[in-house]
Amino acid sequence: MQKHILRTALALGAASAIAATPARAELVNAQNPATIKTILESQGWPATLIQKDGDDPYIESSRNDMKFLVIFMNCTDNKRCKTIQYYMGFNDAKDLALTRLNQWNKDKRFARAYKDDEGDPVLEMDVDLDFAGIPRENVGESLNTWASLMDSFREFVFEK
Repeated sequence: MQKHILRTALALGAASAIAATPARAELVNAQNPATIKTILESQGWPATLIQKDGDDPYIESSRNDMKFLVIFMNCTDNKRCKTIQYYMGFNDAKDLALTRLNQWNKDKRFARAYKDDEGDPVLEMDVDLDFAGIPRENVGESLNTWASLMDSFREFVFEK
C-alpha cells in the first residue's frame, strides 16, 4: 500500500511540474520572410513580399495611409537573413530642417530619423532576429512600437 501511495504521489508531482512549465514560445527569425508577412497581416496591415533574383527580400506594407517597408538585412546570398529594418519616408517634406531631425533623434528612442539621398526625411527601426530568433509576440510588439513611431513621426514632420 505504501509503495502505491508513493508512486501515485511521484506521478502527481511529475504531472504538476510538467503542467507548471510554461509553453515554449514560437521563435521567429528573419530567415523566412513569409512568417514576417503573416505577422504583419495578423495586425490587419496589407503585406506584399518582394523577392527579386540577386536582391535581399523586402515587404511592402502600409498603416493609416503610411507606406513602409520591412527590409531583410544581413543576408547570405539573399537568403538566411539575420535582421529586419522597418523603413518609411516622406517625399513631400524636403524642407524639414536637419536641426529638427536631430531633435527627433534626441527625444525619441528605438528609431532614428535622417534625410536620405533625395533629401526626404526617413525613419528607420532595426530589429535583430539573429540566432534562434525572438518570440513571435515580441515581433508583434516591435510592430506596435513601429506603428506608434510612424504616427509620431508624421505628426512631428508636418506640425506647423
